Amino acid sequence: MPETDSDGASSGRQPGHRDPGPGIVDLRRIGANPNFWYPVALSRSVRGGHVIATAFAGKRIALYRGASGTVHALEDRCAHRQVPLSMGVVEGETLRCCYHAWAYRGDGRISQIPYLSKGDGRPPRGVRGYPVREAYGLVFVFPGDPDKGEDTALPQLPAFGSPHYKTMTFSRTVRCHYSFMHENLLDMNHQFLHRGVVGKLHPELLEYRTSARSVEARYLFTHAGGKRNRGASLLAAEGIGGRDTADVMTIRTQYPYQTLDLLPENAERPSFRLWAAYVPEDAAQRRCHAYGLLMIEKPGIPGALHLAWPLIRHFAERVFAEDRRAVEAEQRAWEQQGGMDCNQEVFPLILDVREVLRANGIPLPPPAEPR
Repeated sequence: MPETDSDGASSGRQPGHRDPGPGIVDLRRIGANPNFWYPVALSRSVRGGHVIATAFAGKRIALYRGASGTVHALEDRCAHRQVPLSMGVVEGETLRCCYHAWAYRGDGRISQIPYLSKGDGRPPRGVRGYPVREAYGLVFVFPGDPDKGEDTALPQLPAFGSPHYKTMTFSRTVRCHYSFMHENLLDMNHQFLHRGVVGKLHPELLEYRTSARSVEARYLFTHAGGKRNRGASLLAAEGIGGRDTADVMTIRTQYPYQTLDLLPENAERPSFRLWAAYVPEDAAQRRCHAYGLLMIEKPGIPGALHLAWPLIRHFAERVFAEDRRAVEAEQRAWEQQGGMDCNQEVFPLILDVREVLRANGIPLPPPAEPR
């Protein structure tokens, strides 16, 4: 049954509600709130002395790692001729544009224009510098109000780095609005999609809770037969939908992130824990980059998880590939129907998460009129 938590938000809409109603902004036209920490790259992809290009919601960002090992994030354009700084050269802690060699500090200020003497006039400002933090093997930037970055916490992942878990990292572009990803993970009624990989899984929604920034659902999972691939069987040995077990899966959208915990029957800790973030790449936010950290509990047999790792990854990649095909098809349908939400949603849990995403996001500007 749906419940209300301490924030006072309630759930329990009647089935058949059409989303959105009159006067409500289409969720697919709501952008991600920039006042949170978002991963934009894997730490290992930003090598010392190198620069790479990334983006958040159409804002191009150049990431580079200075000689000290610190990663800096700058607006990806030179203030001079707008050439991307991601084409530039790292020198110590500065980034030099490849065109006229203007040099920028890690905060975006211009440190040198080589062909000007000290007395010559200089531009009053350089480019925007973004707050940066590294954690969990990811590079996070704060694309919103920089004054809020200091007081905004990174997501807390106690299982990452724990001796009880080993982490598998995922990084994929998905051609859909980020909201489709939240809905996909929360709505476990789509297990039929994965029947060829996991067999027949029966999810039963036990309860869910909603608040102003979150929706949390608890499902009871049982395996009802059917053939599973070897990676799924290996995870089943750790307690996911075993034939004679009843496992509890807890999925939570805590804006703007998502988590999933699978607790096997009679277990002390989850057999695996997933953390995910969906980072919009383009200005229209119809494409996002999915970053995932799958933390898998180590079995009692030393080295067993290491041997099973390739099969588990193959299984996880297959499940993700099927989900990606589905949500990208949803995005195409939205576009083919003229950018209108024609969904007839009947699951109250999804209606609630749509409200959370809509309330915490930022309305996108209307598309520009053709000239």
